[in-house]
Amino acid sequence: MKILTLAYFSILSSALMLLSTTAHADPIVVVVSANSPVSKLDKEQVANLFLGKSSSYPDGSNAVPIEQTDGSAAHEEFHKSVTEKSASQLKSYWSKMIFSGKGTAPKEVSSNSELLKLLAGNPAMIAYIDKNAVDKSVKVVFAP
Repeated sequence: MKILTLAYFSILSSALMLLSTTAHADPIVVVVSANSPVSKLDKEQVANLFLGKSSSYPDGSNAVPIEQTDGSAAHEEFHKSVTEKSASQLKSYWSKMIFSGKGTAPKEVSSNSELLKLLAGNPAMIAYIDKNAVDKSVKVVFAP
């Protein structure tokens, strides 16, 4: 009985630790190149860009959204809070868009550093990134 009780508390403790680490993911922000004329966007504008419903910023200039890798914490957090789509809903959405010829999913990158390099060199690009990874090469235009 004592062994079962210890095993139960061990499992419970592990589960609580896992929940606490996933619940405290770094907050994300939406960023553009520091050289971009865009200074502020709202949630709907950002969602429309990342869902292919719009391909330009409010000033009419071209917008190129860049995604974090599917399955990453930033990807999950962004789509949960901004596009309000789960991973499966997003996959279904892009499958329909691609099949119907109405759009293509944004390019994906696998790291914050790769993302920062891309944004620094292209004022048209927009992406989301962990807030603590923001540097002087980008500016925050939306914070969910």
